[in-house]
Amino acid sequence: MRLWKQLLICLVILVVGLGVWVRFIPGAGAMLAKAGVPQQLLAYVAKPADGAKQGEGQGGQNQGGRGQGGAAPLVVTQPADTAVVNDRLNAIGNGEAILSVSVTPLATGNLTEILVQSGDLIEKGQIIARLDSDEQKIAAAQAKVAVDSAREKVERNRKLGNAVSVAILREAEFAMQAAELALQTAELDLKRRDIAAPSGGIVGIITAHPGDYVTTSTPIAVVDDRSQILVDFWVPERFSTKVTVGQDISATAIALPTSELSGVIDAIDNRVDQASRTLRVRARIDNPDDTLRAGMSFSVSVRFPGDHYPTVNPLAIQWSADGSFVWRVEAEKSQKVPVKIIQRNSDKVLVDAQLAKGDAVVIEGLQRLRDGGTVRLAGEERQQKQKPQSGGAEQKVSEAEAKK
Repeated sequence: MRLWKQLLICLVILVVGLGVWVRFIPGAGAMLAKAGVPQQLLAYVAKPADGAKQGEGQGGQNQGGRGQGGAAPLVVTQPADTAVVNDRLNAIGNGEAILSVSVTPLATGNLTEILVQSGDLIEKGQIIARLDSDEQKIAAAQAKVAVDSAREKVERNRKLGNAVSVAILREAEFAMQAAELALQTAELDLKRRDIAAPSGGIVGIITAHPGDYVTTSTPIAVVDDRSQILVDFWVPERFSTKVTVGQDISATAIALPTSELSGVIDAIDNRVDQASRTLRVRARIDNPDDTLRAGMSFSVSVRFPGDHYPTVNPLAIQWSADGSFVWRVEAEKSQKVPVKIIQRNSDKVLVDAQLAKGDAVVIEGLQRLRDGGTVRLAGEERQQKQKPQSGGAEQKVSEAEAKK
């Protein structure tokens, strides 16, 4: 086949395809006009389509108004609503006693006795255990004797008066001061053989026994002051500017699900953790009945004013090159309202848009809408159709009554 015949066939196919596209695809003519296709060619191609539409319209009128091609589109609307987000924070936290101390000896040696039991309530400074102290007692007694001897020597030299030189008297006084310091050291060593509680609270399980050799790093017991419980929990980064010290919280211990507890935020960390993007927050809960224990897990809830947003049906969300939008009906006119999706749920979508509660938002019949176009509401359409039917029924009833 010659080349000019092939070009002719391709041109015919292209013209036919162009005609079909312009006839059956809405907006195709406008796209071709923007592309530079002459208006005369577009008018010639689209003329049969217009004629067909007119024919269809006439045919529809002949068939009892079936077509209604020129009528306003019928739509179904649903009122917009409002919802609140970021108004509550739920987190899981760990509880600790307000003051917890691990008691260790201040000296090394063998334990001779333990004076408390696990679960005892003790006070600050109470002796809970003792180390062997025979050597320290002897050293303290010797230091006391040395102090008495030095003091007696000073007093004797002072009584002699001018018979003793000033240098000898000063030397005796220095010796007495050294002896007193040695006595204080011996008494301190003796005192450190008693292991005292640095704070009051409940004694935990005692991990040492009499006869054990302990050092300054050996824990004897843990004393917890659990009159209040501190709960550490972590909040997402977006709440970091909303939590404040003194803010009320509610909590529930996992071990006591029926008991609702109340407390306040006691401290907030000074930085956000970069790995988890969370902020550490500490709450304080009163424990007057001593039902809570350190180490318990708590479900913490914090309330905030929250952010209010309009909500629409998921079917109302449409997309274009400019982003998402919805159609709002006002005075039987459709309006295109741009929206920004905040949160999507199965039954509603939270959006940031110029929508008020109760605005009619289109959820069905979206394909033929245009900005500023007239629309018909499905509910009003049904009411208009029902009015003639009800009137005819009343007329039939009245005629039947007249015949009677």
